Amino acid sequence: MFASQFLSPAFQRVVAAALAVVRKSLMLAGLIFVLGVAGVFHDSGLPGGLQAMFPSGVEAKEPAPTDPALQDVALHADEALSPTLRRALGHVSRRYKVSQDALRPIFMTAQQSGRELGLDPLLIIAVIGVESGFNPFSQSVLGAQGLMQVMPRFHTDKLPEDAGELPFIDPVTNVQVGARILKESIARFGGLETGLQQFGGALNDPDRRYSTKVLAEKARLEQAVALARRA
Repeated sequence: MFASQFLSPAFQRVVAAALAVVRKSLMLAGLIFVLGVAGVFHDSGLPGGLQAMFPSGVEAKEPAPTDPALQDVALHADEALSPTLRRALGHVSRRYKVSQDALRPIFMTAQQSGRELGLDPLLIIAVIGVESGFNPFSQSVLGAQGLMQVMPRFHTDKLPEDAGELPFIDPVTNVQVGARILKESIARFGGLETGLQQFGGALNDPDRRYSTKVLAEKARLEQAVALARRA
């Protein structure tokens, strides 16, 4: 009280605010300490009064989606992917720095299209990695769009009936169409490497650099899957 007589009102307010911050910090530190102690004793049971405060212990869990429907969709998406694609999903997410949640629909479409067309889904995933680096909004100087860099003016006939207004930058539609183009290229030109060269617009390249790049990417995916299986 005596000191406040010699302090200006403005400075008194600053001091009061600082003290409030200190009190909040001390309270937070105390709470963190209590939670830390509870975590230490979780496996063997909490002693004494802490048992009453934390009757079932403190267990760190990842936050679940607030919407049960979203949680259910994510669960079933994981269950529907083959073990190979689930392992590849983790590798692609880390390598290309893309969320697994964003990649799941792409992987699901690659799996479904591969099954329908008789293509290895990892080949489709490898093409996506080479063509767009998993950027669904990618566009080349020639106008190729989306994950598999489809040329819209040549492939509107392959669009599904429920395609939206911008189908070629829709990840699911782009992969569906791109996989059909890839299948046609392989069938028409009589082999995987030549078909890939045609798909990449590099049919006249004697060194087959495009197909080599895609197959190297596919080999990396297969290696990552094998390592994850042994882990």
